Amino acid sequence: MAKTGKLIIFSAPSGSGKSTIVQWLMKEHPEFNLAFSISATTRAPRGTEKNGVEYLFLSEDDFRKKIDNDEFLEYEEVYKGRFYGTLKSQVDTQTAKGENVVFDVDVKGGCNIKKFYGDRALSIFIQAPSVDELRRRLEGRGTDSEEAIKNRLAKASYEITFAPKFDHIVVNDNLEKAEKETYKLVKDFLG
Repeated sequence: MAKTGKLIIFSAPSGSGKSTIVQWLMKEHPEFNLAFSISATTRAPRGTEKNGVEYLFLSEDDFRKKIDNDEFLEYEEVYKGRFYGTLKSQVDTQTAKGENVVFDVDVKGGCNIKKFYGDRALSIFIQAPSVDELRRRLEGRGTDSEEAIKNRLAKASYEITFAPKFDHIVVNDNLEKAEKETYKLVKDFLG
């Protein structure tokens, strides 16, 4: 019988390099058998997205019923009627196949998932070396207005207060070093 998978939670303020580190880990280390958690959403599929592959596409009614039935580990109404969330049943399906499920979630979602799974989950907070460095990175992307950057930095300052609730904090002041540190944490956790 396949070994039941574990859970690895990544949270970070925007611009910390979390997605870069997670994608590197998944691509360069197939031996970890990592798979992204497949979130549920009320938005319509885009392009070639398939139900059950990129997302589980639900109607707003179905999503709200699942909230009422306590079927979500975490969820968020991003704006009116547009929900995203992680279903417990989906995580169970993936871990039963032996997949180690990776979550790329906001800090509150990360804390909720960790609380629910306890020792079956590893939570890692990726942090930029400073708010100034975060500003530099966000400006360097060239994708956000000054107003959006200000909002992201305010949100980041708030999110950083959650860092101590995570099992580990990885400071991404050097990408290669942060990747190595993350690799070691995951390797030790998966045994």
